[in-house]
Amino acid sequence: MQLDYVDLLFCHRPDPDTPLEETVRAMAHLVNTGKVLYWGTSEWSAEELRSAHEIARKEHLIPPTMEQAHYNMFERRRVETEYLPLYESLGLGLTTFSPLLSGALSGKYKNGIPPGSRVTVKGYEWLKQKLESDLGGRTIEAIKRLEPLASDLGCTLAQLALAWCLMNPNVSTVITGASRPEQVRENMKAIGYVAKLTPDIMTRIDTLLEIEPRTATIHVGHKS
Repeated sequence: MQLDYVDLLFCHRPDPDTPLEETVRAMAHLVNTGKVLYWGTSEWSAEELRSAHEIARKEHLIPPTMEQAHYNMFERRRVETEYLPLYESLGLGLTTFSPLLSGALSGKYKNGIPPGSRVTVKGYEWLKQKLESDLGGRTIEAIKRLEPLASDLGCTLAQLALAWCLMNPNVSTVITGASRPEQVRENMKAIGYVAKLTPDIMTRIDTLLEIEPRTATIHVGHKS
């Protein structure tokens, strides 16, 4: 990478073949030697995160400070339920990914799979299968019901989905993907719609998606 150090280093998914203490010790070593500023995890369970912090406390090591979690309007359980006790007790911060549900929440697949989309690229057969199975039918129909709401707010479906993720006070960063520069510019405009997502709008989104909110304390107030 030709860098003296990296700002953030994520342990992408837990390694069942390596003792957790060894992982924590290795990450702490990288921080202590100046190669990494902060280390975190990705797709770790709450129990694994608690164990990592306990090891760090006992061995005077540096614990993980952030988690990269899967989070969008349809994927909520871990962020809104499993991790809920960790935000205050461990000071856990979140970098979340797949805010658009592999592009589905942009409305891209509402009329099927368009030619030239990522789904048609070799190596993404898993995504095509996903779209044709669990993302088909009810999920796509639910996303279509969001279109009038996005129109009322003056934003695109993708901007609505991104702003929704940003409304969670425990989310520090939302990872987005784009295939064209204009998509990056459009995605960044989502920040301007966060203030429009009032509690009533958030409830309306859950109603349109036919999803019962898992917590009553996640989306409160607005970020400055």
